Amino acid sequence: MKIQSISILVTIDKGEQYMIYSKESTWWKEQIIYQIYPRSFNDANGDGIGDLKGIIEKLDYLKDLGVDIIWICPIYQSPNDDNGYDISDYRAIHPAFGSLEDLEDLLSGLHQRGMKLIMDIVVNHTSDEHEFFKASKSSTDNPYRDYYIWKKPGSDGGPPNNWMSFFGGSAWEYDEPTGEYYLHLFTKKQPDLNWQNPIVRNEMYGILNFWLDKGIDGFRMDVIPLISKRADYPDAVQDSFPKVIEQVYSNGPKVHEYIKEMVAKSISNYNVMTVGEGPGISKEVALNYVGKDRGELNLIFHLDHMYLGQGKEGKYTPVPYTLQDVKRIFNEWDDAIGSEGWISIFLDNHDFPRMISRFGNDDEYRVECAKLFCMLILTLRGTTCIYQGSEIGMTNVAFESMDYYRDVETLNFYKEQKKLGMSDEEFLIMAHKHGRDNARTPMQWSSKKNAGFSDSDKCWLDVNPNYKTINVEACKDDPNSILSFYKEMIRIRKSDNTFIYGRYEELSKGHEQLFVYKRWSDASSYIICLNFSEKQLCISDYIPTDATCIFGNYPSSDDPHLRAWQAKLFKLG
Repeated sequence: MKIQSISILVTIDKGEQYMIYSKESTWWKEQIIYQIYPRSFNDANGDGIGDLKGIIEKLDYLKDLGVDIIWICPIYQSPNDDNGYDISDYRAIHPAFGSLEDLEDLLSGLHQRGMKLIMDIVVNHTSDEHEFFKASKSSTDNPYRDYYIWKKPGSDGGPPNNWMSFFGGSAWEYDEPTGEYYLHLFTKKQPDLNWQNPIVRNEMYGILNFWLDKGIDGFRMDVIPLISKRADYPDAVQDSFPKVIEQVYSNGPKVHEYIKEMVAKSISNYNVMTVGEGPGISKEVALNYVGKDRGELNLIFHLDHMYLGQGKEGKYTPVPYTLQDVKRIFNEWDDAIGSEGWISIFLDNHDFPRMISRFGNDDEYRVECAKLFCMLILTLRGTTCIYQGSEIGMTNVAFESMDYYRDVETLNFYKEQKKLGMSDEEFLIMAHKHGRDNARTPMQWSSKKNAGFSDSDKCWLDVNPNYKTINVEACKDDPNSILSFYKEMIRIRKSDNTFIYGRYEELSKGHEQLFVYKRWSDASSYIICLNFSEKQLCISDYIPTDATCIFGNYPSSDDPHLRAWQAKLFKLG
């Protein structure tokens, strides 16, 4: 069914007009995303792996939380070299997760509750076990050869250039039978597709239509700015890996042509949302992807704040950063997007550490930090995305041995660092801080066996040992719990569109511990005060006399100070 978009010009603040769209096309601005890592969410059949029926069992929990859009990470057929981001059959569900019928039941259950489902799709690369790649690899003259990116050896007989994989090592793998290298920006089992081939593009559009015809509500598009490669395949000379991503791997010469074609041949025929993962999308080029007149993506997950602290070779070569850096990124992105485009607001996901452990204090002030970050992501301009477990304050895990880790990125970097002489003890310190398994430990539902996640004797990844005190059951009936705070903060956000469409300005520029900002429209005005420290800080200079504190993470008081990691939401007038 083709949906015609109806635009409406609305004045939200004096002197500034915002183009918004009819209800059919703005639900993705006004609703809240909840990300599910299905392998770790809930196991219904007791095999130690989360599944679709497990998600179905928790739909009432999600509805009660107040979220609207469920994003599930890949559930397609896959050898799981990268936990589903290496797809071998796009039209099949991996048996560990269930069946197509289970997916249809999940979709029906969500729609019955007035909720929506977006699926994670990977169109930059496939698994090397996909039938396309098997054929492509069979000979240099196979019709499928051009489905992927093959190059002859470089002048020294080695890889065609110096590109490195996101997961460590060369981005090129040599195939001895055919004497050529294929490109894989991720693991060697994830060969990059050749989007210059129109047949490849049409294959991908057909896959999108297959799922859209089943009634799903959109896609989260994995590493979408990488699909167009620079034709000359230049060596990377940038001084850090994040810059290599931005200037070499992403934003290729035809990326917008390809996305527009994808929208024309698939997305535009349905009333759905598209959110692009944005590695390499800088604020300077963001509107090229999400500008309201571009006809491309609806919104992006930009990653500038998630790449903070990454050094020359990425997350395992960390460099220091401060709250000033975090605030600067939020400020600059809000300025860059303005009223012309849209982004998602989030602080963690399946690829990064837990936000409390990364940006806060996950020990003495775990509860206060969890609530502060909740207020932050639900009061900034953009579509909030909550990662599973954040609503109960889940933290990083500190496994005692590398034997417990499962993530291919962590294991690859471990092998590289071992070759360079690093000890297990030294690497574990980094894995505890930066590893992706931190966010992938099973969801903590109760204090029972395996945190109530599974009845299995062995889960695919061990549960965080702190599950006996940090779990849903422990906080679901506590009005002062993190979970209750999330529910109330979600209710507040949904009660006033000022939090969605209103203007934004930071009031605490230059302050090293405070993040204070204003959200306002003609209808209402708010000031949000967040203390990113253990110090007591005065906020009287930021709060006018007509302000009333309507919510916070400590018992309410008229004290013009913020205690350690305190968050206050003031309404003006």
